[in-house]
Amino acid sequence: MQKLIRCSLIAFLIFGAPLTAVQAEEVGRVGVDWLGNDIVIDAVTDPKVDGVTCHLASFSRGVIDRLQKGNWFENPSNASVSCEQTGPITIKDIKLGKKGERVFSERTSLIWKKLVITRIYDQKNNTLLYLAHAAQVQDGSAKTSLSTVPLFRGDVSWANGKP
Repeated sequence: MQKLIRCSLIAFLIFGAPLTAVQAEEVGRVGVDWLGNDIVIDAVTDPKVDGVTCHLASFSRGVIDRLQKGNWFENPSNASVSCEQTGPITIKDIKLGKKGERVFSERTSLIWKKLVITRIYDQKNNTLLYLAHAAQVQDGSAKTSLSTVPLFRGDVSWANGKP
């Protein structure tokens, strides 16, 4: 057991949590059971789109649950995202391709899994799409959540001109 903890600590120091484009700010935490499991709600701002805030709800396993079920260094991939206009929108230099651009990334396991928010611009419908999903090295997850921010209102500007 000591060897496992030591190896895990070394792996964390080597692969540690990467720097993300933005940091999430915890704005809520709801306890869901007596094992210490919580649903955490974070506010995430888009670094390239002023005036849009995403609220991300994700599951955080408590210590008792980790002891009971093992799998110490991992949280489930379940998440939900809701993004809204929270001020005048200014769109900076965003990627316009169908693959979009990663806005936020947070590790949900020691090495293999991340919770991600990806932004995609739907040019035909003039809408920003925000997709919450898990990024895994193996066994990719189909658990997703989608939120849209329409850009048809008058308080939207493009820093480099609308595409």
